[in-house]
Amino acid sequence: MQTKYPILLVHGVAIKNMLGVKAFGKIDRILKSQGYHVHIAEQDGFGTIENNAGQLKEQIEEILQREKAERINLIAHSKGGLDCKYLIKELGMEDKVASLTTLCTPHKGSPIASSLLKLPSFALKFIAFWINFWYRIFGDKHPDALAVCRQLQRVEEMETETLNVSDKVYCQSFSTRMDHPKDDFILGIPLLFSRLVERSETDGLVPLDSTLFGFYRGDCTDGSVSHQQIVDFMASKKKKDKIYAFYGALCEELAKLGF
Repeated sequence: MQTKYPILLVHGVAIKNMLGVKAFGKIDRILKSQGYHVHIAEQDGFGTIENNAGQLKEQIEEILQREKAERINLIAHSKGGLDCKYLIKELGMEDKVASLTTLCTPHKGSPIASSLLKLPSFALKFIAFWINFWYRIFGDKHPDALAVCRQLQRVEEMETETLNVSDKVYCQSFSTRMDHPKDDFILGIPLLFSRLVERSETDGLVPLDSTLFGFYRGDCTDGSVSHQQIVDFMASKKKKDKIYAFYGALCEELAKLGF
């Protein structure tokens, strides 16, 4: 079964196509083998929401023209969901987006970002300088790590819509849950910190309540899956099978819904 409209997988912060790393691992190839028309977003890894939304708009318009399609399905991970929301609401793309599915998106921000912003100013600027330096080399056009961190800080009250960004776009969201630090050695320390600060379920970077948006569907898979593992990064073989099955089922469902 194919979806009516092409699919764009939208990455979040840092993990993008670069240096042999693929933003969604083998996920796009598996979906293509199942007959779906899938593309990978090419926005900056450390670009602001506004910057990345503009880049996404250009890519989407090119995809729609090339495939002679009227609309597109967006499946967005992490900050990519915030980029997409801005794209739809502020850049006039609601008529060209059929659906928006966000995965582990920090709609209410992340406590990790808030904590980083408490570092001394000189330390923040030093870290941001080197992130921007390297990501320009990796292909970013307008990296701004410090501004991105500020955009991702935790907010107590929702400053954006929790239901939809547009009545014309089908919106849904998923989360993941990381149970133990040993489940992902990279996010082990952020997991412990998040639990200490939030005292709630988290994927290692984003608390559960922050992922809620549109029609909240729960966890992508059963078992412990971290924020980065859901995009096929540093996941075990056993987890990969579940992750691939999730994306396949998601696309099949979008097709049945007429998208």
